[in-house]
Order: sequence, then structure tokens, then C-alpha cells
Amino acid sequence: MDISAAWVRVLRAALFTALCVTLSAGSHVLLSGTGLPVTTVALTGAAVFALVYALAGGERGFGRIAALFVPLELAADALFSTGQATCYGADGHAVPGALSALCGGAVGGPPAAASGSGTAAWLLLAAHLAVGLLAAAWLRLGEASLARLLGTLAGAALHPLLTALTVATAGPRHRAVRVPARGRARRAPALPLLVHSVVRRGPPRGPASGPAPA
Repeated sequence: MDISAAWVRVLRAALFTALCVTLSAGSHVLLSGTGLPVTTVALTGAAVFALVYALAGGERGFGRIAALFVPLELAADALFSTGQATCYGADGHAVPGALSALCGGAVGGPPAAASGSGTAAWLLLAAHLAVGLLAAAWLRLGEASLARLLGTLAGAALHPLLTALTVATAGPRHRAVRVPARGRARRAPALPLLVHSVVRRGPPRGPASGPAPA
């Protein structure tokens, strides 16, 4: 089972999108004090999902994840700022017209006047960078864990099949070795007949000579 399979890519892209859009929208609302248009959030999420799904081929390292997550988070923040200005205007009130009908309400609380101070902008940028790097590290751990899990499941699923295939392939080649029964005693091998042996030994021909008398 590969991590680049279609349903795995959908799961990874959905998790990436949910984390990216949620963190970007939450930090934007928290630091700007202004609600976000629902349509802007939905369109941003759809765009992030489509891009991430197209790039989610194999397993990615921390560098590649961070290089994609942080710019997308900053781009989502820019879109949220544009949506706020389009739907609510600089004073925080709803703008009448066709575009305001597409805003669909506010996410994160009622619209308020956006703060345009330089300190708030730098604070928002630093928050996005810090949160983006932490989120990229968390996604990297999730990528590695998912890859190990899929590898384990694939090995467990293919092991019985590989075993059956090995047995089926090795069956005709190796014949069973006959083992003699334990109860039967082994026969001693027959000795060859001594055909050409001649007996030459017998009793002595004469009296045995003893020592001379003193």
C-alpha cells in the first residue's frame, strides 16, 4: 500500500487544508479583531485542497512541507484581508452590493473595524511564521507515522499470499523424503563370501623340541 494512493492523498490533503486554513483564519481573527466572510474561507479552503492534492505525491520531508505550508498560510491571510475589506470595508460595516451578498456572514465573531497599525501587521506575520513552522513539524511526524502504518498493514496483508505462493511454487520441485519407520530394525549388510580363502594352519608335525638337559 503506497502513501501516494488516491484515498491516502485525499486524506493527507484534507488534513493539510484543515490545519492551514484553520490556523490562518484563527490567528487572523484573533489578531485583527475582525470576522471573516464565510465565502472567502470556503473558497480559500477549496483552493488550498486542490493545490495540495496535486502536490501530494509521495512522502514529504519537513523542508518541503514547511516550504508549502508557510506561503499558503500567508496567502490565505492575504485573501482573508481582501475578503474583509471587500465585504465589510475599512470601517468594519457591511458593504452594500452584489459582492456583499456573496460574503455569507462572518466567521469568528461580528465584523469590527480592522486595525491598520504597523505593529499589528508585523505581529500577525510573526505569528503566521511561528505557527506555520510548528504545524509543518507536526505534519511531518504525521507523514512518517502514516507511511510506517501503511507499510505494516501492507506487509501483514501480503504475508499469507506470499507464503501460499512460495509453497505452491516449491511443491513440484521438492519431493518428500521417505523416512524409515522407527519400529523396524535395520538389517546388517550381508558380508561377501570368502571364496578364495585356504586354511593352512593345523597341528605340529613332530614333537616340540624342548631345552637340552643339563
